[in-house]
Amino acid sequence: MLTEVERRYVTDAITKGDISGIYGNYLTEFEKSFATFCGTKHAALVNSGTTALHIALVALNIGPGDEVIVPDLTMMATFFAVLYQGATPVTIDSDPETGNINPAQIEEKITERTKAIMVVHLFGHPVDMDPILAIAREHNLYVIEDAAEAHGAEYKGKKVGSIGDIGCFSFYSNKIVTTGEGGGLTSDNTELIERVKLLKNLAFGEKQKLMHQALGYKYQMTNIQAAIGAAQMTHIDDIIKKKRTIAAYYLKALADIPEIDLPVEKPYARNVYWMFTVTLKGRLVGKRERVMELLEKEGVQTRENFVPFNQQEYFIKQGLAHPELCPIAKHIGENSFYIPSGTDISEDEQATVVAALKKAIVDA
Repeated sequence: MLTEVERRYVTDAITKGDISGIYGNYLTEFEKSFATFCGTKHAALVNSGTTALHIALVALNIGPGDEVIVPDLTMMATFFAVLYQGATPVTIDSDPETGNINPAQIEEKITERTKAIMVVHLFGHPVDMDPILAIAREHNLYVIEDAAEAHGAEYKGKKVGSIGDIGCFSFYSNKIVTTGEGGGLTSDNTELIERVKLLKNLAFGEKQKLMHQALGYKYQMTNIQAAIGAAQMTHIDDIIKKKRTIAAYYLKALADIPEIDLPVEKPYARNVYWMFTVTLKGRLVGKRERVMELLEKEGVQTRENFVPFNQQEYFIKQGLAHPELCPIAKHIGENSFYIPSGTDISEDEQATVVAALKKAIVDA
């Protein structure tokens, strides 16, 4: 949802000539407002959600020989970040209701090489964090929150990104908060965020700039992008309210269809419904493409869910993924898709989507 505020902030940044990732007041403004929104002491801006995940692992000194617990069902950027560091991802199957990582399966996968648990708040619904934090404390593990899809989601009244050791966000164009491309990290750990800020800008020296302090990365967000983000923060509550209103309409209108599972909101959660996901079941298992084709004929665009890590052909060929693992993630990945839920959708348009989906389910 872009408004006149975004246009005004970007114009101001361009007028001042503050367009890089080093200078400009919007970099500081966006960091401060986003940290405040998430309920953390600090935030750091980077150029994508993927680089946020990567630099979090770098800052935590996770590398070759280490293992990171990761949910099988997620955008592959979560896994890429682990693999960039030469670490080994260890997959966990999905909770059948939320699609999130199943905490009950984590402890059996922990070894002496495990260094972190990376949770993903899938589609805007927070992970059940208490059992994961308990496991992490017992085994002295870091908890990294991939909150790319869940800006403003809450677990027991606490916003995601403020629960683990470090939170990672995406500000891609379709996210709840957007800067076109971009990402961010949040934490109460001052030392950790300072290390992120050092590493994301080539680890320049303090006294002698070109005497670099570490292996650095070129991961900064620009001030122009930050201007969009700072503007987004002035109406973030309205964006989330709209997403929840859209979801409420669909949940009521589609509640009586036995062949689909709809998103949930567990008692501990405040779901921000980044995407509204429909999962086929019963007689429609395996018929996702047919249903999506029928919806396309009715003028309704859809998109299939993520392909889980253990179903990715590239990683299977590499011997890193194993198709027989994580059957719930496989089922969700193969049988679910998104229906239109952008903040600009009208109630009449939603009614059209509902009618088309009901027809497609009958005809499939």
